[in-house]
Amino acid sequence: MKIVKVVCGIIYFQDKILLARRKEGKSMASKWEFPGGKVETNELEIEALQRELLEEFGMEVIVKEKFANNIHDYGTISINLIAYSCDFISATFKLTDHDAYAWVSPVALHTYDLAAADIPFVALINQS
Repeated sequence: MKIVKVVCGIIYFQDKILLARRKEGKSMASKWEFPGGKVETNELEIEALQRELLEEFGMEVIVKEKFANNIHDYGTISINLIAYSCDFISATFKLTDHDAYAWVSPVALHTYDLAAADIPFVALINQS
């Protein structure tokens, strides 16, 4: 099975982290996730993350360092989810693939119904 490379941002603002809820009609509808998207052919991971955040949220961030990655098999697709630590700069929050967003304290992340591939990052965030 082909593994799709996906990037996401662990985006910090005032000691909180951004989560976004996938809207109805999308795969994993109503699941919360760390925002990001697929890496296109010949695209650098950081470029993909910046592009996806701009397209889906009207957001600018400072991408800092690679945080962690997780390979997850959803049955019909496997993804290599690569997370980067980011600092929030600004956003219009024009939502395209999501219907809600929330700034969440790290200790409360586990209370959200997260997409399976994102779940392992919660423990790592709270260890760092």
